[in-house]
Amino acid sequence: MIAAEGSSCLIVTGMPGAGKSTVTRLVAGRLPRSARLDGDQISRLIVGGRVGALGEPADEAARQVDLCNRNLCMLANNVSDAGFTPVIDWVIPDRRQLDVFVSLLPARQVLFVVLTPGIEVCRYRNTIRDPRERFDFDGDEGLDADMKRELGDVGWWFDTAALTADQTADQVIREANHRALVR
Repeated sequence: MIAAEGSSCLIVTGMPGAGKSTVTRLVAGRLPRSARLDGDQISRLIVGGRVGALGEPADEAARQVDLCNRNLCMLANNVSDAGFTPVIDWVIPDRRQLDVFVSLLPARQVLFVVLTPGIEVCRYRNTIRDPRERFDFDGDEGLDADMKRELGDVGWWFDTAALTADQTADQVIREANHRALVR
């Protein structure tokens, strides 16, 4: 089971369409005391001057991603200090960004789960989403290769292609402590 409330922080990442949002909702809903922190929602707190993660100018996009990462960690620490397990849903594409999370969550066991159903499954899942939730993205191969190169030796790379969201959530709750620990 995921460690006692307040002692660990679960980060669920993966490519667009991997199932992060669905799985984190289910995991957070099954833990006795938890808070789901959605990186997309946190990044959208910026309204005037917002630049998406892949937007231009690239330096401003990177600055806003860094701000979102710091805000996610601040919220995770706050909810953890209040006795809740933070469950973060966010694309973490490289080691530098993961290192930011680890450094800003010093009192927590960081559990890092990468959902890996495969590129074709991610693309298919994106097509069956509500149109308002679809993510137009043509860099699947590059992101997949970058994540494997940068993060392939960290956390739990969990192939969920043959599992339902419920099965995935149950397995994350049961096994993350043993398979996903970053430190």
